[in-house]
Amino acid sequence: MSALASPDALSTADAIPSADDLVARVQAYHKNADAGLIRRAYEYARDKHAGQTRYSGDPYYGHTVAVAMLLADLRLDVATVCTGLLHDTVEDTDATLEELSELFGDDIAGLVDGVTKLTQMELGSKRTKQAENLQKLVVAITRDVRVLLVKLCDRLHNMRTLDAVPKPEKRRQTARETLEIYAPLARRIGVNRICVQLEDLAFQYLNPSGYESITRRLAELSESRVDSVSAASEAITEKLNESGVECRVFGRKKRPYSIWRKLERKGVSFDEIADIYAFRVLVDSVEDCYRALGVVHQTWRCVPERFRDYISTPKPNNYRSLHTTIIGPRNTRLELQIRTEEMEAVAETGVAAHWRYKSGGYAYDPQAAEAAGGDPLDRLRPFVEILEQGGDPDEFLEHAKLEMFSDQVYAFTPKGELIALPQGATALDFAFAVHTELGAHAVSARINSRERPLRSRVRNGDVVDIIKGGTRHLQPGWEDMVVTGRARAAIRRQVRASEQEEFIRIGKVIAEHAFMREGKVFKEKALADALKRLEVDDADNLYLALGKGRISSTELFDAVYPGQRDQRGDTPSDRELINDEKARLYVHGRGLTPGVTLHFARCCSPLPGDRIVGVLRPGRGVDIHVIDCEQLGGLDDDAELVNWIDLRWTPEAEAESVSIGRIIATVRNEPGALAEIASAVGEARGNIANVKTLHRTRDFFDMAFDIEVFDARHLSNILAALKTCDRVVTAERARADQDHAAGEGAEERRADA
Repeated sequence: MSALASPDALSTADAIPSADDLVARVQAYHKNADAGLIRRAYEYARDKHAGQTRYSGDPYYGHTVAVAMLLADLRLDVATVCTGLLHDTVEDTDATLEELSELFGDDIAGLVDGVTKLTQMELGSKRTKQAENLQKLVVAITRDVRVLLVKLCDRLHNMRTLDAVPKPEKRRQTARETLEIYAPLARRIGVNRICVQLEDLAFQYLNPSGYESITRRLAELSESRVDSVSAASEAITEKLNESGVECRVFGRKKRPYSIWRKLERKGVSFDEIADIYAFRVLVDSVEDCYRALGVVHQTWRCVPERFRDYISTPKPNNYRSLHTTIIGPRNTRLELQIRTEEMEAVAETGVAAHWRYKSGGYAYDPQAAEAAGGDPLDRLRPFVEILEQGGDPDEFLEHAKLEMFSDQVYAFTPKGELIALPQGATALDFAFAVHTELGAHAVSARINSRERPLRSRVRNGDVVDIIKGGTRHLQPGWEDMVVTGRARAAIRRQVRASEQEEFIRIGKVIAEHAFMREGKVFKEKALADALKRLEVDDADNLYLALGKGRISSTELFDAVYPGQRDQRGDTPSDRELINDEKARLYVHGRGLTPGVTLHFARCCSPLPGDRIVGVLRPGRGVDIHVIDCEQLGGLDDDAELVNWIDLRWTPEAEAESVSIGRIIATVRNEPGALAEIASAVGEARGNIANVKTLHRTRDFFDMAFDIEVFDARHLSNILAALKTCDRVVTAERARADQDHAAGEGAEERRADA
């Protein structure tokens, strides 16, 4: 039996509850539950999984019964409990959805289908697969949150029996996924009872020494403080009863993972954590919550800055309670959580606390959830919005994790709407939290009636009024101004869309000039056959490929007019591109040993015509640098490790090859700027292979152009041509990967303009 297992865990055949046990547990809270349906589902699962065992050797159907019992503990409807019994039948047996629908109804079959699809996706282990899984999970659970509740109970039982999995790496992977995805999702919809167990179980596998150390210290502390805890509970109960407040008081140790997070966050030792115990004070009404708080503060000294009112301002997952810390009996520091019994149920089971009898039967009641402080399912909607922003799965995973791991601050719109944001959020985050379009049009903000820039941090209680303009103002640099996944995803989507438009515009200009160079008039209707030859869907995708350098202008011309290109005019596209594999054809020098690999250094990107030198490093081959490359400055100090080799370009390098030269330019943000640049490059017989926007403001772009050139002199000629363009502020050869430096130096170059 797993050392991790709690009394609820099932890992032996003897421990598997019967169908009657499950029916009794459901009917304890749902007296009209369909006992026959539960029994049929139980027997069906048992029969379908007959002969199957878990890693532990136990009968497989015991796992499905355990999941159903956990769902019953959450007091969920019969369909959800039956889904727990049946959730693995389609995946692991010959059962079909059609059969389930016929035997148990469409509702149960649909839930099993949702859980089955998620289980199938979990079979992958790589990060991208995990990201795709989370995307699908978000779609499924926002359609029916019961799918998530089944998955959480499924994951909880799998974690309780994880020690039976033979591969350590598989155990760690499952624990990591549990801690990063499932536990935060459980907390997000308020199912704290499951969340804390998932966190502790995952913590044990990811940091066994830390887990063992904390649990040992907690056990020692429990023995030493048992009298203090009992005395504190009795003293609080007595004082409240004397004041006419009926209550139930009990102390709970904080969980190992919670303590570990506090140790990490505050950088303190275990001995320095005073509030290892939290005391729940449960009363009958909201009025009694505040009366109890008054009695406690009149009787014992409270700790400043530790009071929180989550009743008047509930957490986004509908958690409500009064929190305070006092110096209580025996001069002991005590953390108190004062709430009603109903609030306690929501604090423990979140969204599951809102299953109740309605006109249609026993089911989730969103109106009751709203009346109790807000629908916890609202906490899932930011994930849907992130998903709708597009982007690749890894981006989604990054943004979703930003949403899941965040301490909250609470601010208000001018109309009093509460907006929850993570610590460190800015006014721009606030704008996107209100609405994506508001964020896209935001120009500044008024925080507490004072005008502030969008990068200003939002603090608890701030009233934030977003000032918007008539057009979208999103810029690539704005991503650094926000901390929420929702805002980052929206910014990336808008920037990606504008960059697509930009590349399409560049590609069209490149195409027009390529045809002009060959004496042909460019007409889009002539592209139909060329699109098929180039395997491109439509004209926009063709221009996009041209703009990004995936298709050259020569390839396009040849596809439209096969065999008609003027072969006499030597252009870069007619030559062979220099690369590391062909370096021996274009570079020679004394001291070059046959078989030693050559690499063109990316820091200076040598071109034919540049004076070059080789640096031989044992085990790495020869790096080819421009002789005045800044990276060579410190190599003389390593004379014992570095051999210098005098290198020369071969005649073939300048006569038969083409290289990529990079130019960094600051360009005015005006219509026709890119056309002017493409025209200048084309007239200088260069070919734009790729364009990248490094930095953008309302008036200027910093851009990197990768251009196919014959040699260094050719690149210099193109630079000279660009400097004559009206819309080009500055242009220079990039001697290194200057993307970052270009952004940092942008303001200085514009100032010179």
